[in-house]
Amino acid sequence: MRIDILTLFPEMFSGPFSTSIIKRARDQGILDIRLWNIRDFAQDKHKMVDDTPYGGGAGMVLKPDVLVRCIEAVTDTRKVPMIYLSPQGKVWDQSMCKRYAKLDGFVLLCGHYEGIDQRVLEHWVDEEVSIGDYVLTGGELPAMVVVDSVARLLPGVLGSEESAVTDSFYHGLLEHPQYTRPAEFRGLKVPEILLSGHHQNIARWRLKESLRKTMIARPDLIEKRELSEEERQILDEIINEKDSRKEE
Repeated sequence: MRIDILTLFPEMFSGPFSTSIIKRARDQGILDIRLWNIRDFAQDKHKMVDDTPYGGGAGMVLKPDVLVRCIEAVTDTRKVPMIYLSPQGKVWDQSMCKRYAKLDGFVLLCGHYEGIDQRVLEHWVDEEVSIGDYVLTGGELPAMVVVDSVARLLPGVLGSEESAVTDSFYHGLLEHPQYTRPAEFRGLKVPEILLSGHHQNIARWRLKESLRKTMIARPDLIEKRELSEEERQILDEIINEKDSRKEE
């Protein structure tokens, strides 16, 4: 997969993309990340990339001519989705990660200042994306989040393919609790069922704890989910256990 990132600060990506899983994916040729400095496409002697907004107001707006020259140099004959990262976009979630992970590539445009000229947004951008309801200084950190969340779904990036599909949100639920050795630490024990070796019981326990955690922390995910019959039964158990504790 090839991901092109259009940014005013390409140096911000050197650390996150040069370590750990992303570095390994790049070294193996699974992921091709290309950074483009928008300022390189400014043609005046001062390399101006922004200007004051028409109609007045605070802040500066990224210029359409500079942005489009950069976009056209990157896309050339390639037809790939252009994502603009801004706080006004649709909130990035796991379903979007999976959708983009199926593609051969896409382009990320990092916003700055008061944003980009609306004409670029309307005619060159395919999707506007936010990573949450808050404002950052630019689109670079969101771009890193998008790349990381998509990359880990690509075949061969994680050590185990099962790791990606059992993560929180992949199937619409939060992940169940995890434990490792030692089985007892300072009097705190790992649940006996995980030591039993009974895979069917372990799988049901994990589903139950996943549902329990989701119900407590993200009930909105439960409301949106089309529950299986087993999940409905387990949720009833969780609710009954909760009611029983209240009565005690």
